[in-house]
Amino acid sequence: MAFNKIKRKLRIKRGIRSKIQGTTSRPRLSVFKSNKGIYAQIIDDSKGHTLSSSSSAELGTKLNIESSKDVGKKIAEKAVAAGIAEVVFDRSGYLYHGKVKALAEGAREGGLKF
Repeated sequence: MAFNKIKRKLRIKRGIRSKIQGTTSRPRLSVFKSNKGIYAQIIDDSKGHTLSSSSSAELGTKLNIESSKDVGKKIAEKAVAAGIAEVVFDRSGYLYHGKVKALAEGAREGGLKF
């Protein structure tokens, strides 16, 4: 059962990544969740560089919806400081619900457009 869940998530992730590509003018905001934290990176896929990153571990908070929103605000703050206004949102196969949605809303509140 677990093996099929992993294969399913990878298939969904590959489908999303085939449609989403980060460029220099509009990089990709990628989200990763674990049992202990949530992580966000802004990536320029044309160069293969991570432009900025943020995580709940960096903020020193536990994983919940409020900390996910704070991570979104922090990544938006770093992106605006680096001169990035627009991004493409990559949910990495996770449902746009709960912590992923809170991170996206926090990033929008911080000034990112996607």
